[in-house]
Amino acid sequence: MKKIIIFGPSILGEIVQHYLTVDSDYEVVAFSANQEYIKEKEFNGLPIIAFENIEKDYPPTEYSMFVAIGYQKMNKPREKIYNEAKNKGYKLISYVNSKVTEFGKFEIGDNCFIFEDNVIQPFVKIGNNVIIWSGNHIGHGVKINNNCYISSHVVIAGFVEIGENSFLGINSTIRDFIKIGKECIIGAGSIILHDTKDREVYSPGNTKKISITSDKIKKI
Repeated sequence: MKKIIIFGPSILGEIVQHYLTVDSDYEVVAFSANQEYIKEKEFNGLPIIAFENIEKDYPPTEYSMFVAIGYQKMNKPREKIYNEAKNKGYKLISYVNSKVTEFGKFEIGDNCFIFEDNVIQPFVKIGNNVIIWSGNHIGHGVKINNNCYISSHVVIAGFVEIGENSFLGINSTIRDFIKIGKECIIGAGSIILHDTKDREVYSPGNTKKISITSDKIKKI
């Protein structure tokens, strides 16, 4: 069993621990957090170790790490700890659930976590430090850059590029050949039909019936 430390004694950290325990050959041996946030000695039955000096008792030659921080502040807290852990010499593991459907191997960086029931088509490239929750469609030729967070039931059509540190909400849809800028928020249920600029935010309005019947639509 490969020994793993999870940064983040939190709900997400608990979920990561569960998935690694039941669906991987990793053994989670401890949690870690910055000293100022540690209020208890243990979390979920495992010790919580101060991140500032973790390498003294858990050297990177013997232990790997996963940074389990969510999408707060455009994923930047997760990016910060990811970089600090790498600077300490730790290998950051990536996990792909055994129930992911893939058609040919796709490229994936480190500190990625891909949940169950994702469909990942050929020629997909996933950067570092990316979380992809359950039940998404990742189309052929898609590129997801570093530090992104993809919620559930998102449809990303073919040849889309997602910019660094972006967040895609539940049930959002990205049309093919679209480029999403850096640090964008694509709100739940949004439909993106054109390229976006950096740091743009999209939220869907109320769904309304338009004044034309379907037989008059020549192209969808």
